[in-house]
Amino acid sequence: MIDPIPDLSAKDPNWWRQAVVYQVYPRSFADADGDGLGDLKGITRRLNHLAALGVDALWLSPFYPSELADGGYDVADHRDVDPRLGTLDDFGALAAEAHRLGLKVIVDLVPNHTSHQHVWFQEALAAGPGSPARDRYVFRDGRGPHGELPPTDWQSVFGGSAWQRVPDGQWYLHLFAPEQPDLNWANEEVRADFRTTLRFWSDRGVDGFRVDVAHALTKDLEEPLRDLGAPELSGEEALSELPPGSHPFYDRDDVHEIYRDWRKIFDAYRPPRMAVAEAWVPGARRVLYARPDELGQAFNFEYLKAGWDAEELRQVITGSLASAREAGASATWVLSNHDVVRHTSRLMLPPGTDENAWLLSGGHAPAVDQEQGLRRARAATLLMLALPGSSYVYQGEELGLPEVADLPFEVLQDPIWEQTGRVRKGRDGCRVPLPWTTTGPSYGFGAGGAWLPQPERFAAYAVEAQDGAEGSTLELYRRALRLRRKLLEGESLTWAADSPAGVLDFARHEGWRCVANLSGTAVPLPAGEVLLASRPLEDGRLGPDTTVWLAP
Repeated sequence: MIDPIPDLSAKDPNWWRQAVVYQVYPRSFADADGDGLGDLKGITRRLNHLAALGVDALWLSPFYPSELADGGYDVADHRDVDPRLGTLDDFGALAAEAHRLGLKVIVDLVPNHTSHQHVWFQEALAAGPGSPARDRYVFRDGRGPHGELPPTDWQSVFGGSAWQRVPDGQWYLHLFAPEQPDLNWANEEVRADFRTTLRFWSDRGVDGFRVDVAHALTKDLEEPLRDLGAPELSGEEALSELPPGSHPFYDRDDVHEIYRDWRKIFDAYRPPRMAVAEAWVPGARRVLYARPDELGQAFNFEYLKAGWDAEELRQVITGSLASAREAGASATWVLSNHDVVRHTSRLMLPPGTDENAWLLSGGHAPAVDQEQGLRRARAATLLMLALPGSSYVYQGEELGLPEVADLPFEVLQDPIWEQTGRVRKGRDGCRVPLPWTTTGPSYGFGAGGAWLPQPERFAAYAVEAQDGAEGSTLELYRRALRLRRKLLEGESLTWAADSPAGVLDFARHEGWRCVANLSGTAVPLPAGEVLLASRPLEDGRLGPDTTVWLAP
C-alpha cells in the first residue's frame, strides 16, 4: 500500500451531500504532451481553474487503459492508467494537488463490462465453452439449427443485437458496443475483483466513485433465457412499462446486494468514501441506489430531461426532494454531461424535437438562437445551484459552451455512429475539447490540434476571453459558487404561494430566496436585496429567462 494522501474531506465526512462536483472528461480537458488527447498532467496543470471556480470536487471520467471503442468506457484494466493519458504516478500527483487545493477526487467506476482486450476476456476466448474463464462473462449458445441466431432478442444501447458471436459458435452479451462484453455478476470472482478495485483507488486518495450503469450489473440468467418480445423493451425507457424489478437486465432487485457489500468497504475508510449511481430508472426506483447502506446518491436524470417549463420543473424538484428525504439521501441535480446535448443548446430546442435529427442537420433544423440559449442556460444554472443537495457541473458549461452540432460526419468518434449504420450521430458534440485561450491551433487545449475539431466560434468562449470580464458566464459561475458556500444550508425549501405563472419562487434558510422567470414576459421583482442575477434586470423587473437570488 502506498503512503496515503492527506484527505481534506476528513473535516466534513458528509461533504458530498451539498457539494458542487465538476465533471472532467479527461481526453477533452487539457493536453500536456501535445498529442491531441487530453491527459492527467494536463488536468493537474489546470486544477487552479477548478479551485478558482469554487467547486468542491472533480469527477474524472475514465482514464484507464482503453482502445476508445466507447470513449474510455471500454476498460482493459480497471487498476491502471492509459499510457496515452499518463501513469499511476501522474494520478497520484493529480490527487495530491487536488487535495492541496481543497478539492475532492471522484473517479468513474465501470463495473458492468470490460474491454474485449481485458486479459479476462482474452482468456475466455481461448478457454472455450463451459470454462471458468467464460463464466466471468455472459456466454451462451445460439438458437436455430446451427446456433446461428442470437440467444435472445435483447438489443444493445448503441443499436443492433446485444449478442456477438465468436469463432467457436457461442455468443457473448454486450449491452453496449461489441468491444464491451458484459461481466457476469453472479460470479464471485468478478465481485471479489471489484472489491479489490475499490480499495486500490481508495488507498490512492480517491474520495468517491461514480458508478457507471449502476442499474445493469445483474441479469436474469436462468435457462432458458427469456426474450423481451419487442426490441423497444430493451431500452431503459421501457422500465416504466414492466413490473418493477422484472426486466431481465435492468434495475433488478438483486443488484442492491452488490452495493450493500460495497458500502462495507466505503465505510471502512475514514472518512467513508462516497458514491453516486448512474441509474437511468424511474425516480421511485432510482433512490433505492441512494440509500445510506448502498451508494448514498443517484443522479437525477428527471431533472436533466425536464423542459424549460416552470410547472414541470416544480414537480420534478418537489418529487426529487421528497424521494431523497424518504431514502435518507441528498438530492442531486445535473443539467449536462458527456452523454447528452449541452443544455445551452438543448433548452432552446422546441418540445418534442428529435435531438438526433437536429444533430444530423448540423444544428440547423430547427435553428437555435444561441444568445437566448445562453440566457436560459445561465438562468437554469442559478436555479440549480440554489436547490438543496449536490449539483454536478460538466466541463465547459461554466463557459457557456453550446453543443457542436455541426461536426462533419468524417470526424465522428462515437461508436453509436457506425453501430447504428450511421443513423444516430452520437455524443461527440458535447465532448469537443475545451478552449482555454482565444488563439492557437487548439485554443490552448494543447500545443497542437485536438482529437475532435473545435469550431472557430470557440475562441469567444475561451477562459482567457471570459476571465475577469464583467458579466461573463465564467464570472457568473464564480460569483454563484462563492455565494452558494455562504448561503446553502439545510436540505429543504419552501415554495412561494403567490408566484406568477411561469415563475419558480422558493425560499431557503433565513429567508434568502431564488426566483426564476421561465415565462416569456417580465414580472415584478419581489422585495429584497439582489445578491446575484443571471442577467441584468429590466427597470427593476425580472425579465424572461432570468433567475435572481435575493436576501430578505
